Amino acid sequence: MQSLNVPSSANQRGLSSSRFHVFQRDYERYEGVPRLNIYRLRLLFTLVFFFLTYESWAHILTHRGPWDNANAAAWFMWGSYSVISVIGIRRPLKVRPIVLFEVVYKVAWLSVVAYPLWVKQELIGSPAESMTRVFIWVVLPIVAMPWRYFLRTHVWGAPAVRP
Repeated sequence: MQSLNVPSSANQRGLSSSRFHVFQRDYERYEGVPRLNIYRLRLLFTLVFFFLTYESWAHILTHRGPWDNANAAAWFMWGSYSVISVIGIRRPLKVRPIVLFEVVYKVAWLSVVAYPLWVKQELIGSPAESMTRVFIWVVLPIVAMPWRYFLRTHVWGAPAVRP
């Protein structure tokens, strides 16, 4: 019988490196973050790049006339996020704070603006309806964010843990 090339810790848990390597923590390349989280972050940044880049920059570059300050800030924020997403595809752990920013502002907006309208059954047909349809996708960055790693390094200030 041919033996598998599996680390002893994976053998003890009954994991094969070929089937379950995405669930294992990668201390050498990703500071102990499981590869699955890295793949989720890369997918998130890829989706942001493809869905946000064209729309935001086309709007910015073809805009005529004076800008409304709040509207301009929103378009340039989304355009900037599309540029930063390129860095996130290559180095996902370096741009985690931008994911947290996205989660916080979208959840806050949904909680303060959309939820009260929804409770009063006034969301459908309101100006907030289209923004709610966009912001409800905040589920993706919530799932993609390596929360344990983020809390350990940014909140508790602990260094990356080695096995």
